[in-house]
Amino acid sequence: MRCLPALASQPRPAATPGVPEVGRPVLSPALSPVLSEVFAATPGDGAVTGFVLSSLPRTTAPILWVQDHLSQAEAGRPYLPGLGAGRQLLHLALARAADVLGAMEEGLCCTALAAVVGEVWGAPPVLDFTATRRLAIRAEAGNLPCWLIRRGARPDLSAARNRWRVAALPSRAHPHDPMAPGDPRWQVELFRARAMPPGTWVASHDRAADRVDFSAASRDGALAESLRAAGGSAAG
Repeated sequence: MRCLPALASQPRPAATPGVPEVGRPVLSPALSPVLSEVFAATPGDGAVTGFVLSSLPRTTAPILWVQDHLSQAEAGRPYLPGLGAGRQLLHLALARAADVLGAMEEGLCCTALAAVVGEVWGAPPVLDFTATRRLAIRAEAGNLPCWLIRRGARPDLSAARNRWRVAALPSRAHPHDPMAPGDPRWQVELFRARAMPPGTWVASHDRAADRVDFSAASRDGALAESLRAAGGSAAG
């Protein structure tokens, strides 16, 4: 994939006025975009997709989302309404993990994008430390957040700056209909990070405010403080 010249020449749109950049625990305190690797608790758990969608930048710039064949067949495509109004998705369905990684690298060179997300199923040999190192370097050089979603894989050696495990939790109660699902919730574990201590806590997406809130257990009070300092919103 090559970034079209017309896109490459356009500046990345600024965040929507009045919408705070929240729910960004993957970023350093300086909010520098990095490579974040996210592992699904089970291969078919859609929580990891929801968590990533909720954590993307609040801009009108397009998001590049790349999937290999197995990821799309087993987990499906991202749900477009979940992006919110005014947000665009460029979706690529590719056969091989090597093609996904190549497309992600190319996307990270395109300044018109808001973020790059890739999904790779299992642990293909091509997805080694060198491959993640290349993505990490490109993300920081291009000033773009990059998310690598992993299903059916174990956390091997990686250059990702932040590494997560995400599992689904029952949603919050709906404020107007007890029979309907409320805001989604996830159990998230940050087991490796460069800019903040690791820990496990509950994250939820506040749909009305379009933000991710974090509720840390008492033992993770220091982590909650780190999240607040980094621009995240911690509740509880």
